[in-house]
Amino acid sequence: MPMPPFHLAFPVHDLIAAREFWGGVMGCAEGRSSDDWIDFDFYGHQIVAHQAPSVVAKGASGSNYVDGHDVPVPHFGVVLPMDDWKELAQRLNDASVAFEIEPTVRFEGEPGEQATMFFRDPSGNALEIKAMANPENLFAK
Repeated sequence: MPMPPFHLAFPVHDLIAAREFWGGVMGCAEGRSSDDWIDFDFYGHQIVAHQAPSVVAKGASGSNYVDGHDVPVPHFGVVLPMDDWKELAQRLNDASVAFEIEPTVRFEGEPGEQATMFFRDPSGNALEIKAMANPENLFAK
């Protein structure tokens, strides 16, 4: 049975900037929208940018130390096939997106070996996009 898509709503300060980033840079097709929100197809998952500048202004965030890096918390993302991950990393570089953690491999040689990168959208929402060296090890200990 195919994996059901998840739904995630997140705050943005500006829907025009969100549309340019999520639709343009990230390549996510736009679904329904209104004056206050936009649906995007995030690799088969439904994410919704809600205009909420007061929430964005609060900017509550932190980090946790993971394999030599301060990982932003909260964050969300997706696990892609390696070729798609590499293509997205190049597209982000070409668009001059600033990485919080540059595209890298972590947990090298361990069951959880993965390519990962962290960056933020224009409203400061932290994203992690990863690809597993062995996709069947996504939940391996």
